[in-house]
Amino acid sequence: MISIEELIGAKGKNQKNMKDIDVNIVSDYACEDADITFRLKSIFAQGLKEKNLENLFYEIEMPLVNVLVSMERNGVVIDSESITNYSKELKIELKEIENRIYEHAGEHFNIASPKQLGVILFEKLKVISNPKRTKTKQYSTGEEELVKLVDKHPIIKEILEFRSVNKLINTYVDVLPGLVNENTGRIHTSFNQTITSTGRLSSNNPNLQNIPIREERGRKIRQSFIASGDNVFLSADYSQIELRLMAHLSEDKSMLEAFNKFSMDIHTATAAKIFKVSEDEVTREMRSKAKTANFGIIYVISAFGLSQRLNISRKEAKELIDSYFETFPGVKSFMDKCIEIAREKEYVETLFGRRRYLPDINSRNAVVRGFAERNAINAHIQGSAADIIKLAMVNVYRRFVAEGIKSKMILQVHDELNFDVCQYELEQIKSIVSEEMTSVIKLKVPLEVESGVGENWLEAH
Repeated sequence: MISIEELIGAKGKNQKNMKDIDVNIVSDYACEDADITFRLKSIFAQGLKEKNLENLFYEIEMPLVNVLVSMERNGVVIDSESITNYSKELKIELKEIENRIYEHAGEHFNIASPKQLGVILFEKLKVISNPKRTKTKQYSTGEEELVKLVDKHPIIKEILEFRSVNKLINTYVDVLPGLVNENTGRIHTSFNQTITSTGRLSSNNPNLQNIPIREERGRKIRQSFIASGDNVFLSADYSQIELRLMAHLSEDKSMLEAFNKFSMDIHTATAAKIFKVSEDEVTREMRSKAKTANFGIIYVISAFGLSQRLNISRKEAKELIDSYFETFPGVKSFMDKCIEIAREKEYVETLFGRRRYLPDINSRNAVVRGFAERNAINAHIQGSAADIIKLAMVNVYRRFVAEGIKSKMILQVHDELNFDVCQYELEQIKSIVSEEMTSVIKLKVPLEVESGVGENWLEAH
């Protein structure tokens, strides 16, 4: 095919604009594009049929295009004053953290410089005697390494805090106001259907999928996302969808019972079983450990990884994992089966037939193979969850169009849908969203949706 460089030149300041090229030259390029696309269509259509992907393509992905176009066009309103004030607040906090780091170090240095930071930590403060080094022989000061050293010296915690606050400022707080469209007064993120390997949607300009909502600082960013005019912000979130999918796919009796037993909290139920106590005797700490185990173990977290997350010994973490699999033997069997099928086919499929190819599943390199094995389970669970919310978006959108709804779907973040809702339509929207999200697929456990309403995203979720 004719390359774009042939028409407008190589990238750079001297590259021409397509509108400046003779229309007769451009026509050949454009016609060739259309011709090749049409020829490829017949090849890909046959491929969809052979791989049993027609339903996924025609019933989920293609109808979703209209939904995403609508959401991108709708945009979301930002309270610029709120986020500007928050920026000032975070910058004061960053300065305070910076001063505490200098106090621990006994001198001023460039905290953002890995080289200078390494010298301070491992030569001056001697946090550990045998620090890890990078390929260029510098001290390794990445987050993964520093997290392991957090109890070795108080400066480590401050550095991690500094990085966290600095990232919020530079990635979101100072960037969001500049992304407001001057014609609409809204931010119009771009949603991507084909970027992630699991099938999840991603977004950019801004990336709304990665706002760190587990931390209070990250959650406060959501306060700046507001409803338009006199409308309200509605957030609807699938409750523990990945654990529910694990229960459905593994058919583990204890897990199915925990979800199907009326109003039982899955984390409390898990804690009661793995710590061998009654549900009434489960402490907050037990539930917290069970929650981490629930979400970590289904993605093949190691004893080391679990010990890091829970701040417990590796021995205790291993005992917790062993106890978990003893309690939920069906989960272990399902995970083993996932890996076995992946080794045989070199791909795994979601409930809707989406494939993730795993060419490294039979690698002789144990680290590479282990990564592929984790992905074999992750793609099955997370991919099915992604398909479910995509289909829910399509169905909600169709209901809105059919019923002449004025309210708008504006954001999607993982298992959560967000709406800018006219107050007089609120009860109707709640009903439509709940009905469509919970009826997407019939599982062996119920799909549940939690909804919240507020003036902004933080209040609603």
